[in-house]
Order: sequence, then C-alpha cells, then structure tokens
Amino acid sequence: MSEARSAPVYGGESLLFLTDEQLRQGIEAMFFAYRGFTADPDRILAEMAYGRAHHRAIHFINRAPGTTVNNLLSILGVTKQSLNRVLRTLIADGLVESRVGTVDKRERHLFLTDAGRALETKLSDAQRARMRTAFKDAGPEAVAGFKQVLEAMMDTSMRRAYRNLKDGPT
Repeated sequence: MSEARSAPVYGGESLLFLTDEQLRQGIEAMFFAYRGFTADPDRILAEMAYGRAHHRAIHFINRAPGTTVNNLLSILGVTKQSLNRVLRTLIADGLVESRVGTVDKRERHLFLTDAGRALETKLSDAQRARMRTAFKDAGPEAVAGFKQVLEAMMDTSMRRAYRNLKDGPT
C-alpha cells in the first residue's frame, strides 16, 4: 500500500482539483481530530457513566441558560425521547435544573446548577486548551480557513443555528 503524499495545496482555486486521495486524507484527518478533541471529556464522562449526549446537552444549556427543551431539541437534532432520557439523568444528579416557563407554563427552561457549571468547565477546559494550541500553531489564516470549511460542511439549517449561537441571543 503506497503512502505517497501529494504536495500541499494552497489557494482556493487549486482546491477545486483535490484528488479522491486528498479528500480521503481530509476525511481521515477529521476522524482523528475528532477523536482527539473528545478524548479528555470522554474520560471524565465515563467516570460518571455519561456519554457525549450528556456533554452536548450540558454545553448548550451552559451556552444559553434558560433555553427551552424544544430549542435544545432543535440544536441537538435528537429525538424528544433521547433528550428526555439525558435530561432526567442530569436533573436527578443535580447538574441541571428545569423550571416551568413564566409566560407559557408548558415550556420547561433549563439551567445548569453550580455543579453542572463546574462539570461543564471541567469538560471544556481540555477542549479549549487543545483548540487554543492548534489555532496558535496553525496561525490566523489557517484558523479562518478552517472555520470557513467547517461552516461550508454544515447543512443550511445547522449553519443558521450555529450562527445564531455565535452571534448570541437576539
């Protein structure tokens, strides 16, 4: 099996001519990067018998305190049954608090407790450190290109949700 590597490709126009091998290498790089990115939180979560779904819920509740269950469903793209299973555990373990809406009593608003915020910090500290190091090593142009590629890979509805989070509440 040949391990021949192509010369680096620079500039947007030359990227139009990526070979299948270069695309495969990019896909594999994404797999390995994701594995590294999730490794530290996975170890912490495993000690608590939690998984990545718990991490995602904690992350987005922290990002938007008071978010509704329906909004979280939309962001995470999971079933109501799946999210309810995760939320029941997080609430029972004292990490998330669910409050009935003041305007619409049918809504449940989600907040992290002090223990939930501490766990979120612990989970994300290693990820922030890894991202900070990678971004610093790559440089500003590479970071901008990386972000552009990630956004281009998102489905339109996900890109809209991401941009809404990035821009903050309206």
